[in-house]
Amino acid sequence: MPNRRTRLLAVLCSLSLLILIASPSFAEDKSFYSPVIQVDVDTHRVLISTLGGIFWVDVPEPAKPHIEKLPISGLVDFVVEMRDNGQAPLLKTWKVKSGETSCLHFDGKTCK
Repeated sequence: MPNRRTRLLAVLCSLSLLILIASPSFAEDKSFYSPVIQVDVDTHRVLISTLGGIFWVDVPEPAKPHIEKLPISGLVDFVVEMRDNGQAPLLKTWKVKSGETSCLHFDGKTCK
């Protein structure tokens, strides 16, 4: 009986490992409440900070015309898609909580 259990456990572990290796990794959304440190309009990136440090966030095509409206030092709630392979997170939405701007909320498509 122990042989049968051992074989079954080995098969289940092998299948689990195969599924993990073969399946694509899924992007995870994260929210960061951060001041805007810098907006780089030329490379379409926004520099933000967290307790762990600072990092760039890439901006998708629909947000590019609006990133210059982000207030420097303003507090913003950013929702980003975390990406693999060393790529910077990709901006999905933002809500400006403090600071002067004509774009308080970017919903992924339009600025309001």
